Amino acid sequence: MSAGEASAPGCVIHGAGDLRVEDVAVPRPGPGEALVAVRYGGVCGSDLHYWRHGGVGDFRLREPMLLGHEVVGTVVAYGSPETAGPAAGTSVAVHPATPCGACPECADGRRNVCRDTRYLGSAARFPHVQGGFAARIVVPAEQLRPLPAGLDPRRGALAEPLSVALHAVRRAGEVAGRHVLVTGAGPIGALVVAAAKAAGAAHVTVTDLLPAALEYARAAGADTLVRADDPGDCGWPVEVDTAIEASGVAAGLDTCLRLVRRGGVVVQLGMLPPGHSPFAGNLVVSREIELRGAFRFDGEFDDALRLLAAEPAFDALVSAVVPVRDAASAFELAADRSRSCKVLLDFGAAPAG
Repeated sequence: MSAGEASAPGCVIHGAGDLRVEDVAVPRPGPGEALVAVRYGGVCGSDLHYWRHGGVGDFRLREPMLLGHEVVGTVVAYGSPETAGPAAGTSVAVHPATPCGACPECADGRRNVCRDTRYLGSAARFPHVQGGFAARIVVPAEQLRPLPAGLDPRRGALAEPLSVALHAVRRAGEVAGRHVLVTGAGPIGALVVAAAKAAGAAHVTVTDLLPAALEYARAAGADTLVRADDPGDCGWPVEVDTAIEASGVAAGLDTCLRLVRRGGVVVQLGMLPPGHSPFAGNLVVSREIELRGAFRFDGEFDDALRLLAAEPAFDALVSAVVPVRDAASAFELAADRSRSCKVLLDFGAAPAG
């Protein structure tokens, strides 16, 4: 960084266990791009994987990378006067994906599985796509979404993970009036509960190992809470219509396959560990269970913002807001599901220098 060049704090991952808050150069927007002053950034499970393991699934770190893809902030400026977008000073959420628009998946309307997408804070390609955990970032203007009137930016920071949950519920098909099982009550699992209830699910059962996580699921609207290791009086449901696996462990998928009705739908949302994962494949055959994957989202982002604006109850899922300079403690807290649900980094007290 040259003398006199503006800088801003950012969370940079250098390898497993090596997270640093560094002053990074404030980027300059080019044509079609916007400079955004980030206010809040949500610590996601993938951020934790990069921090703990140096990668997510098969995506491994090969260079230092700004983390983060759950960000809200304020438009500062555009790279060119003709760039269309929300006016400077507008509070916005940032859609983290930039699909290529040319591959077969994009042409088929499935931009969330674009084979050449760019996603904030992802090591899926090299050079990596730098993320949004910096006080100033540059993104394509088309990725900006104005926050609906009255939507607090803290709650707005949930737009990205809620979009993931909404997409998973839509992958499940019709859930109105039905019994839905959700395995895993982490931040995504809790938001799946909210998404399923918003879609009209009659009853949502949630399982997890941690009582604290189950309480967050209750706040999101769960009807029945089941300790996976000790079902107690509630016990396992005899049968459910739809199951969404949000824990990212093979045991959760096994539970979904064993409890969903014949001809039912199981959606695998949680990212399983790399390599082979055992599951009850014979049940898929003998019961004609439909096993579907759910990956990221597309247009659900706009729906998520509208839902967040309408439901103040989502505030209960934000368990802590931590200044960016204390990012290390924020990641420690976010990794401890007995103490937290969604942890936000606050960039508001960290202006560019």
